Parts: sequence; structure tokens; C-alpha cells
Amino acid sequence: MTTLARRPSPGGPAARRGLATAFFALLLAAGPTGADPQPSRRAPCQPSIPELYQRVSPAVVSITAISIDPSDPSNRTERRTGSGVIVDPTGLILTNSHVVYGQAIISVTLDDQTSLPGRIVGVDPFFDIALVQVEEADAGRLPTARLGRSDNLLTGEEVYAIGNPFGLEQTLTRGIISAVNRILPGLSWSTKEPMIQTDAAINPGSSGGPLIDSCGDVIGITTAILTDAQGIGFAIPVDLIKDEMADLIKNGRVIRPWLGIQGQIVSPEIKELLRVPLVDGLMIEFVEAGSPASKLHLRGGNLDVVVGGEPFLVGGDIITEVNGVSVVDQKSLAAAFEGLQVGTTVHMAVFREGKILTVETVIAERPMPAAGGSVRRATAPTARTGSRAAARLSL
Repeated sequence: MTTLARRPSPGGPAARRGLATAFFALLLAAGPTGADPQPSRRAPCQPSIPELYQRVSPAVVSITAISIDPSDPSNRTERRTGSGVIVDPTGLILTNSHVVYGQAIISVTLDDQTSLPGRIVGVDPFFDIALVQVEEADAGRLPTARLGRSDNLLTGEEVYAIGNPFGLEQTLTRGIISAVNRILPGLSWSTKEPMIQTDAAINPGSSGGPLIDSCGDVIGITTAILTDAQGIGFAIPVDLIKDEMADLIKNGRVIRPWLGIQGQIVSPEIKELLRVPLVDGLMIEFVEAGSPASKLHLRGGNLDVVVGGEPFLVGGDIITEVNGVSVVDQKSLAAAFEGLQVGTTVHMAVFREGKILTVETVIAERPMPAAGGSVRRATAPTARTGSRAAARLSL
């Protein structure tokens, strides 16, 4: 992808406060977002498929976004298209970050073919979520789709996707939930999200459109497909989206803590594979430039080895303790970092060359990816079930 223009301003504080107030009321009306211990079956809905389409499709929009590269006069604009769904009658639209993030011009086409300029309210490139606002004469009376819940979804339930694949407006596809809580490979531990897998057809241009249940409630937004497969697509669960809404409206982004390291837990399997003496902990493979970890001069791996088909960067520091919590597996690591917020101090014990060092630093905010980029791709890498690569962590 070439050039990335500056992200449009998310709007003034007063506008964001007004949006936040309206949307908090919408969330309350939509019901609780907390996960139940066990998914429970919902009461069946009876509307026909045409009735579902007629109910939801007026709230589905087409989005065209244009980036501008002034350094390339012969090819200075790049266009991308996607879908979105109106979730508030004032013109608040839910879509994917990879559709709009970093784009200079955003145009939204409503169901009645009205074309309106859009501005970004907030984006989360890590989870591929964005909110876009349009202003028009009928603001406050625009059709909306109802946000449902995704914590009680069951594999095998029938679902429907509405979007604009390849520019074919308001296309409805039908399928089932193929799996829930699916984690895509290639994502860092701190930005993993449990996805809804579906065989409802999702194609370029569908991104950001709603995935709805048999009641017509939005249970997710479509985001990715496996390119080397048929009928394997993914949607971001609506409960996760609702959890982020307030931050996106208030701050224009989701604020995440950042230490700036990538590595793997030193598991018994890794000890056996590498056949070198290692202590338990988080083996640092890479330290991100400009991060709190780099300012501590923590060391990443300096020797690239491949064991059992898996690459490892070995020779770096090993974090054995975080704020008094011993790091022995992913569960203990998650417990150690769970309560850390931007601006808090973290104390760590680090194993280096046979010695234990004690260090401390202040947690920073994870920087946003370069404008126009998105951590989530429109097409996802092929899953490798049980792959040790999935155990890599990024903090």
C-alpha cells in the first residue's frame, strides 16, 4: 500500500460528548455485554429472510475511501471500498478500520443512494474497528440496525451477511456460524480477539458490513477471509465492539499499555527442543525501537535457529518475574500484566548470562500503526492448528 494521508480529525470534545451520551443510551437498550458462563439458547425468531433483509438493509451503507500521495503525480490517489452499518440515527456508522484509517477522503452512500462526506470518530487498527460520522438533513431519523449480543452464539446457528461485495450494493449472503472464539494466527497475544467464523460468503467490499442473526440483530461485523479456502470468513463479535465504543467516541482510539517486547514463554517443549539450560519465564526475542523495554536496554535474541520447522531468536533476556508474580506460563504472564495501565510502574526480574537483574520502567501507550495501515488484513493467513508460532507474545 502506498501512501497514507493524515487521519481526519475525530471532531471536537463537545461533539464527542454528545455522541457518547447518545450511544451509551443505545448500549443500555441493547442489553448486557458480559459473557455468560455457558452460552444459552435464545428464543427463536420467526421473520422470513426477505423480512430480515428489508429490516436491516436500509441501515447498511457503502463506503468509498481515497488516499492521496502527492509524491506520485501519475498515480497519486488510491481508492478502497467497503461497507458499514448505521448504529445511531444521528449518523454514527460502524465499519472496519482497514476501510477508512488514514484515508484523506471518505464518502458514504446510504441505502437511498444519497452520498455524504464522512469523518472518522475513532479507529482501532488492532481489532479492525472504526466509527464514522455523517452529517445530513435527516440526522436523527436515519435507519439503524440493532446491536445484539455475541456471548451466547452457538456453532450451527444460521447467520446472514449484508454488504457491497465488488461494488454490488446491498448483497445478502446466508450461512451458519462455523465456530466461535476463533483466534486468527499471526496476531500478537496482546491484540488477539476471539472471532466468529462463518461460511456466509464474504468478499472484497463486504468488509465492515453487519453479520446478523435470525432476529435481525447485529452479532458482528465482517472483517477477513482465508484466501486459500472456500467458505471460511470471520467477523468481529459485537460484544467486543460495544466494549470499545465509549473509548473510540471519547478518545478517538483505544488506549493500550505497551512495554515493547516480543517473545515466547520458556515451556518444557522449548527447553527440550533447544536443549540448552533455560530458566522459566518470557524469553525475549525482539525489543521494539523507542519502547520502554528499549530504554531499559533489555536484549532480544541474537541467534536465529529453526527447530522442528519453527524459527526462534535465542540468546536474549528472560523475564522471570513481574511485580512479584513469577512468570511460568501464559496464564501467569497474563495475571502479571492484567492490571497494568499506561503510566504505572512495572518491576521485573530479568535473567541474563546466569544472573538475575532487577529493573523497573513506566508503562507507555502502545503507538498506533502507520496511518493507512491496519494490523488486521482483509485476508487472513492460513491457520496452523497447534503451531508453536501461535504462542509468541507481544507486550
